[in-house]
Amino acid sequence: MNFLDLILTPFRYVVSWILWAFHELFTFIGMDPNSGWTWTLSIIFLVLLIRTALIPVFVKQIKAQRAMQALQPDLRKLQAKYKGKKDQLSQQAMIAEQRALFKKHKTNPLSSCLPMLVQMPFFFALFRVLNSASQASAAGESVGKLSADHIKSFDQSSIFGARLSETFLGTINSDGPINGAVIVVAIVMILAMTASQFITQKQIMSKNMTKEALEGPFMQQQKIMLYILPLVFGIGGINFPIGVLIYWTATNVWTLAQQYYVIRNNPTPGSQAERELNERRAAKGLPPMGQKKADAEAEEAIVEEPKVQRVQPQRKNRKKK
Repeated sequence: MNFLDLILTPFRYVVSWILWAFHELFTFIGMDPNSGWTWTLSIIFLVLLIRTALIPVFVKQIKAQRAMQALQPDLRKLQAKYKGKKDQLSQQAMIAEQRALFKKHKTNPLSSCLPMLVQMPFFFALFRVLNSASQASAAGESVGKLSADHIKSFDQSSIFGARLSETFLGTINSDGPINGAVIVVAIVMILAMTASQFITQKQIMSKNMTKEALEGPFMQQQKIMLYILPLVFGIGGINFPIGVLIYWTATNVWTLAQQYYVIRNNPTPGSQAERELNERRAAKGLPPMGQKKADAEAEEAIVEEPKVQRVQPQRKNRKKK
């Protein structure tokens, strides 16, 4: 057992236990235990359970992203301060001041990646479980909580004629006849996986970032990530089992829906999404986000009185006695 397998062992057991539990549940309510749709639903509900457990981490991510946007003006000032200074002392001083800014705002550039970093061990554990299904099935072995019978059932199960344990690359390189269903299902799932990931990142950049953040130093990194991550997962997807593609696509769809809800109902202050929310609230007769109705009404009631020049009373000439 290598070092990576040693680290993933507890995650692999947790993933296999959750898959087993959902598979037993769907079998109990009358679904075919050997059906690919039973295993597909088990994988999807595994996603729902993991992502629900990660909601507190997602909330921290939102706070970290907003803190990063709030410090963009300070970062621009810092860049202007050290512009043209390429010596080592200046670079070290700039890095130290950047760290101080991050500490002050209680954030860092990696905070936005926190949910993905937390989720990755589960993803790799699931990949190991599903990727080893064919070998384990041939050897009659169990994988974690999944018994040899469960592994054999999963290995032989399929959706739309494509086995959940097969991969696009493995099918292309196979010695026997190529299963076209695997190619079609894999391509559709890879496109869905990469598209949902791209739309998720694009949604943040186009709707939920302030003007300062869009002009900030980290915007270029965001643009690079916008295209690099979907490309990486798209290329890597050709070696993912169909079951893993289902897992990752379901995860991306959850992220997209969750983010859409947050952006629509609790957008970043100063973003386009906030302006759109305030327009919807105004159409319903509600005050802007974060403002109480009584305060809004009080502001509207304050009307500056027009300044009128006071007419001085004229002194009447008294009759001389």
